[in-house]
Formats: sequence, C-alpha cells, structure tokens
Amino acid sequence: MVAKTRGMKIVHSIEVLQHMLNRDERIGRTVGFVPTMGFLHEGHLALVEQARTQNDLVVMSIFVNPAQFGPGEDFEAYPRDIERDSRLAAEAGVDVLFMPTPEEMYPQDGGIRILPGPQATALCGASRPGHFDGVLKVILKLFNIVDPDRAYFGMKDAQQLAIIETFVRDYNLRTAIVRVPTVREPDGLAKSSRNVNLSEKEREEAPVIQQALQKGAALFHTGASAEQVEKEVAQYITEHSSGRIDYVSLLAYPELTTSSETSREWILACAVKFEKTRLIDNSILSVFSKEFPTQ
Repeated sequence: MVAKTRGMKIVHSIEVLQHMLNRDERIGRTVGFVPTMGFLHEGHLALVEQARTQNDLVVMSIFVNPAQFGPGEDFEAYPRDIERDSRLAAEAGVDVLFMPTPEEMYPQDGGIRILPGPQATALCGASRPGHFDGVLKVILKLFNIVDPDRAYFGMKDAQQLAIIETFVRDYNLRTAIVRVPTVREPDGLAKSSRNVNLSEKEREEAPVIQQALQKGAALFHTGASAEQVEKEVAQYITEHSSGRIDYVSLLAYPELTTSSETSREWILACAVKFEKTRLIDNSILSVFSKEFPTQ
C-alpha cells in the first residue's frame, strides 16, 4: 500500500518500493537518496535540498536502525515523531518517503556480517564496538532497495561518512556519495536529533564544543603537535561546560589514522557526554603539504 501526503508517496514495503524505483520504470530519471533515522531537523532538510537540485527524484528513508545500537544505548529513547517528519519531508520536496519497520528490514538473520576496517576503531567506534557493523548493514540494504544514483550524508557524522565512502569504493557500489556541510544553530551548535535531550543549562553550554574546535583548529595551523591541539580542545570544553570528554582526536581524513603521507585533510573531532545525551562534532582542516607535526 502507498499513501500520499501533499503529493509525496509514503511506502512501508520493500517490495513496493523496489517495484516503484525499478530502473526500467525510471526512464532515465536520476534518484537522490537521503537515509535518516527521523526526528528531522534543518540538517536533514539541507540534504534534501541538495538532492533536489541534483536529481529528478528524491527518496528519503526514516528508520531507527536497531543494528547500530549497542547494549544500554538509547534505541528505545531515540526521539520519534512520524507525523511531523512526514510533513517536513513533504514540504522539503521529498518524492518518496520509505518508512519500514524493523521486522520489514530484518525478517531473518542468516548470520552473515559486514565488518568495517580500522577506521571503525577510532573516534566513536572505540567506545561503540559493533556500531559501524550495524551502519554498514543497513546502508547496504538501503542501497540495494533504493538503488540510488547519489546518496547524501552530513559532515557532522564524519567518521560514519568516511567508512561509508570507503565501503562504496572498495566494494564497487554504484551509488555516488555526496558530502554536505554540517548545519548549525546560530550559536554554533551542530544540529542533531539528540539536542532535544539537553537540559536548559546543558543547551547553554553545548556551543562550547564548536568554540573549542575552532580554538584547536587555529592552534593546528600554527604548527602545534596533535597532542597539544587535543589537549587545548579538551581543556576548553572541561573548563567551560559540565560535559564529560569521551574523546578528542586529531586524525588524517578520511583514513582516520594518526599519520598519513598523502592526506590533505585532517579531522579534529570530539564527543562530549552530558547527563542524558552524547554530542559529537568536528572540524575538517586542510593542509598544504605532507609535513605534519607528530605527537
């Protein structure tokens, strides 16, 4: 069954969606895909906006993927508002909204696993074993279901983006990955579905994360070592907020290693835990030579 909201088709069935998006039925039209876990905000809508300008058809998925949540993580608490999301997606120009259930996506488990490489052991992956296994699992399924020409991802989840780009490259998936800059609140806080879980005091403190990253970026460009940069960022966050540092790391991007002879980009990334939520943010830093100070 296919429902419609303001001209947008809403689909819950994999079979129905695959029939709808069959290449023989597209008649040369390109498909841009925006995978999300819902509770949409301006960051998601920026992905739709770019997809809208580059494709004939825009497909969005809303699926809170249980495979990427570990024990004790916030799967049940993850914010959901399907009615609001459907309205925002339609207003943004989404043509097809795919909202499957976990039972539709994972009706059986044959035991086959997709294991990410060393990129998954850094940053968020260091404290969330198995998380990116679940990300690649759902991405491969969604790409096979939608068969998009392009898929759009925000730079806020830069580690996830790096892993997906590597996956697509190494396994010759036909979908092109499009990076979209992080969308921020006026005070610099990165847009996130989890921001609603911040207390009033924590919301006032949260912009400190981006301020700290900016200070770290400035220090990086003076030639400071990675150790000095990481220490500066962590110290600023600790002194100006109640958040607890999960990590602060400066790594070559997208390799996510501490050294690289070829990378022209580095990522300064951090994760900060408040009482009910964990926020991540990053800055991508460009360099103009192979030289980089070691720790």
